[in-house]
Amino acid sequence: MMDESHKEREHFFNAAKLVAGITILSRVLGLIRDMVIVPLGSPIIADRFWTAFSVPNLFRRLFGEGALSAAFVPVFTEVAESEGWQRARVLLANVAGLLAIMLAAIVILIELGLLGAWLILGGDWARMLLFQLTALMLPFMFTVCMLALGSAGLNCKGHFAYPAAAPIVLNVGLIITAYFLAPLLGKTEAQQFYIIAIGLIATGIIQLIGVIWLLGRMKLAAIPKIKPVLPESKRIAKLMGPMIIPLSVMQFSAFADRLIALIFTAGDNYPNLPLVDGVVRCLYTANRLYQLPLGVMAISIATAVFPLLSRYAARNDLAGLRETTNRALRLCIFLSLPAGIALMILAKPVISLLFERRDFSAFDTGRSAFILQMYCLGMMAYFCNHVLLRAFFSRKDTRTPLILACILGVLNIVLVIAGIFTPLKSGAIGLATAITATLNTIVLVIVLRMRIGRFGGRDILLSIIRGIVACAFMAAVIWFLLDLLDGKSDLIVICACVPAGAAAFLLSAFILRAPELREFVGSLKQSRNEKS
Repeated sequence: MMDESHKEREHFFNAAKLVAGITILSRVLGLIRDMVIVPLGSPIIADRFWTAFSVPNLFRRLFGEGALSAAFVPVFTEVAESEGWQRARVLLANVAGLLAIMLAAIVILIELGLLGAWLILGGDWARMLLFQLTALMLPFMFTVCMLALGSAGLNCKGHFAYPAAAPIVLNVGLIITAYFLAPLLGKTEAQQFYIIAIGLIATGIIQLIGVIWLLGRMKLAAIPKIKPVLPESKRIAKLMGPMIIPLSVMQFSAFADRLIALIFTAGDNYPNLPLVDGVVRCLYTANRLYQLPLGVMAISIATAVFPLLSRYAARNDLAGLRETTNRALRLCIFLSLPAGIALMILAKPVISLLFERRDFSAFDTGRSAFILQMYCLGMMAYFCNHVLLRAFFSRKDTRTPLILACILGVLNIVLVIAGIFTPLKSGAIGLATAITATLNTIVLVIVLRMRIGRFGGRDILLSIIRGIVACAFMAAVIWFLLDLLDGKSDLIVICACVPAGAAAFLLSAFILRAPELREFVGSLKQSRNEKS
């Protein structure tokens, strides 16, 4: 008979599969959303829109899905375990009140700053468009961060469905806005982007209403309270500060990359700069595609196991912590290797099929594909980093990831600025991200091993070897089909190569008896063995 610890692990890993399933639908809709919006607008206008769009999304990563959730979950779980759910409900209300005040203050300050910049700088219409779009979309930061807090509370309660499904509301709302409302109501390209920005705010409000309703059903909802500030809220704030940088280093780097790309784009005043208009849109396209498997699989695993890691850490159960970390890392390796390699090989036909129309040219396709290939070199590191960071945060160790992230953040900016002046040009941005993410993974593994002991390095190495062998077979099948289908449409190429490559990888993994395959699909044979 399975013990309670094993039942807990199975519940949370099954939750990872549920989250992944819902997230797949969300990501598909997100891809459709991008297929509608990315080809819109001239390169100059599109670059300003995607840069402005990055601002609220950066804060979403920093204060919502990133640092706040990572700091909130261990403390909230500990309170629920030791003092019960009623006390946890009071804590959630206190944190919600404090967060709402902080977010409102940040939004007001940035809006005032944008107004001041608009009044002082003036003149350049492209710069003014950037300021206006940023100001319009910034309130989304408030709703999405409050949504992330409520979702974290639901996850700790064992409810993963709505938090994973909430982005579906956003994507559907933006698809409707961009495809139907923007062309109907907007006479110019700029006006159409303004309407899309308004749609972002409206769907953010609807998302937040949904999570508040569900918190009420789970008996976790309460009127947000600022006073008194609970000791646990102070602990969360203390943990949150150092977590902001390490958990959001990739997101901050992506935002910094777009700013750097915009700054170093050639124009009338600076014709000798290395990049050309449209580069920010290409960066966004490549970033979204490499983060597609990352969001579906890696974040699903990390989100589901984080409360479990926190429970083991709270109980000082190092054996459970090691076993869960090992299992999560092996799943990440098993999923990341084929995703990264397949995207590298199929980058150009995928981007051409999805985005090459209207104002998105063949040149944009080639540039985006090269950036995507560079990003994919670090796919395994991106996956593993999510689990490794949560292993540290579950033990309330924020200092190590903070120091490492600061160092690597600076290194990334240096590599980007130096690289765009080489023949790599915008491809250097993807390569710099891959390099720094890989270094981050290596150091985190070494330090974590020193802190909690060996957590199955041999099994992880075997997972990597099996994954490489299976991916080699997959790559051979895809390259064979690409040669066979030369001259055929991108749709035919993708429809043939993706299922054939996936089948080749899964068959290879089955032949190699990869335990990760059984864990991921939850085979009946494994279930019978566990019950016995």
